[in-house]
Amino acid sequence: MYDYLIVGSGLFGSVFARLATDAGKKCLIIEKRNYIAGNCYTENIEGINVQKFGGHIFHTNNKEVWNFAQRFTEFNNFINCPKALSGGKLYSLPFNMNTFYELWGSITPEDAKIIIEKQKFKGNPTNLEEQALSLVGKDIYEKLIKGYTEKQWGRSPANLPSFIVKRLPLRFIYDNNYYKETYQGWPKGGYTKMFEKILNGIEVKLNTDYFDDKEYFNSLATKIVYTGCIDEFFDYEFGDLEYRSLKFDHKILNTFNFQGNATINYCDTSVDYTRCLEHKHFEKINSEKTVISYEYPVEYKRGMIPFYPINDDRNQKIYKKYKNKSSKLTNFIFGGRLSEYKYLDMHVVIESAINKFKKEMKMEKN
Repeated sequence: MYDYLIVGSGLFGSVFARLATDAGKKCLIIEKRNYIAGNCYTENIEGINVQKFGGHIFHTNNKEVWNFAQRFTEFNNFINCPKALSGGKLYSLPFNMNTFYELWGSITPEDAKIIIEKQKFKGNPTNLEEQALSLVGKDIYEKLIKGYTEKQWGRSPANLPSFIVKRLPLRFIYDNNYYKETYQGWPKGGYTKMFEKILNGIEVKLNTDYFDDKEYFNSLATKIVYTGCIDEFFDYEFGDLEYRSLKFDHKILNTFNFQGNATINYCDTSVDYTRCLEHKHFEKINSEKTVISYEYPVEYKRGMIPFYPINDDRNQKIYKKYKNKSSKLTNFIFGGRLSEYKYLDMHVVIESAINKFKKEMKMEKN
């Protein structure tokens, strides 16, 4: 008998399993894919660690989370400085003084602030388009947000709810570092190598689908840690939750350097993909060939890998029903992006797993 059966070897499940094992608990992880690490999975191709499901850069201000992650990898000093291609011109991200100079030739923060303020939507935003215009003005919205957002969500920003975008930070300094967190980097050797170390000594069964025999798997452990889609867990009782999915086109190129940057966003709707990753730049790999990945947003259907929850009113109402039902299952722990129906950065997932395990230990003592 196991103390914990953990469904899924992604970040939440793996971190929880490590913490539980370190506390003397017996754990079994079952994973329906044929590899560990979930969407963080990296594969070595031509000597380059390729992120098969999009770019993941680790960033946090939480020292406890940072210390936990560093137990299993050494992070390099990678700083995420993506570029955005729009109308044949490259712009700096996030929106900062470099961007404003590229757009308008603004040299001082005051110059940029005056232009942005003049362009802002002044009414009460009723959709994402008006919300974005009220935050950053017309030029930034039309060149760097509108087309990208339309591709990402598969619908016009004018038809998306305003609350999807709560803020669009404008930095009035010359700084292309996408993140503000104190601790940043990319794991040397890739994420799969990091996950292998997290799961060292823990029993993992790949190609094993929890839903093939839910009752049997539930009987194997005192508690179940579930990290999959919460609507699937309850057999879609209250309806399907909506997601956006992604497909990736990975290419090996016989060139040393394809685009000169790890990430370039494609803002024009004339191309279907939203961004291109060149993986060698995450680790500054010196190789004759390079590997790139084009990222295409697609409508999610059952059986596909879900990426982004569509957090509109309809879906939130459905999720609350599932959450309420899940809270009554005392021998189940629900965690991670899919079971919490939230888009969560990696450091938030680790923090959540740490906190939920601490809660478990506290309950056990009481």
